[in-house]
Amino acid sequence: MECIVCHEETNKYKCPKCTSPYCSVACYKLHKDSSDCLTKLKETVAIPCLGQDEEEEPTLHDPFKTEDTVSIDKLKMLENSVHLKNLLCNPHLRNLLTEIDTAPYAWKAIRAAMHEPLFLEFADECLRVVEPGAQED
Repeated sequence: MECIVCHEETNKYKCPKCTSPYCSVACYKLHKDSSDCLTKLKETVAIPCLGQDEEEEPTLHDPFKTEDTVSIDKLKMLENSVHLKNLLCNPHLRNLLTEIDTAPYAWKAIRAAMHEPLFLEFADECLRVVEPGAQED
């Protein structure tokens, strides 16, 4: 990915408003108040609650594969879970997920979120949907 401001190759940081990549504090300061950031912010879609129209959220890049990568087909099964949709109506859970997504060390943010019962319920429901046979853990 390239920096939204100076166009140098980077994967260091993402703008918390619009998730555009940037490489330094100086570039972030230039970007955060720009019309480009505000435009992208309007293009991103909030997670819909039940009864609201759903739109697909844009993907910035394809994820890299690991042994723990969940297939796209299994991930698509998540959209059919009413329980997940109800959980995602909770603003506290959405804030936790945003913090994890924008954290420089996502694993630390996930570790902290694992102390939140709401996040644990969300994670358990995701696992129940994509790995229905793994309920014993």
